[in-house]
Amino acid sequence: QVQLVESGGGLVQAGGSLRLSCAASGRTVSTYTMGWFRQAPGKEREFVAASRWSGGSTYYADSVKGRFTVSRDDARNTVYLQMNSLKPEDTAVYYCAARVTTWGSWRTSQYEYGYWGQGTQVTVSS
Repeated sequence: QVQLVESGGGLVQAGGSLRLSCAASGRTVSTYTMGWFRQAPGKEREFVAASRWSGGSTYYADSVKGRFTVSRDDARNTVYLQMNSLKPEDTAVYYCAARVTTWGSWRTSQYEYGYWGQGTQVTVSS
């Protein structure tokens, strides 16, 4: 079992930056892959980024590649999503998620993640 608590959303102007945090608790956090997803009004939840806790490898959706960065603080069991050069189309509720790491292809479907944070609103004004 792993519990996820998110923070860091807010309102920012286009071109600005925000950093989201996802604090994970559980004895086996190191065996998990952490995912970030977002859901805009009227749209399906979409994959943003993922990071394997063991080894720290990362994977990004094309829409955020080069603008968003995932990092982690092992001492705090916290994963961060640094979002730069934000655009109005990045406006959404952002969720962190976790799944037990399976090697091979990255998992980008929300249905492949069993643990979810509560979500945090990110609004980018034009």
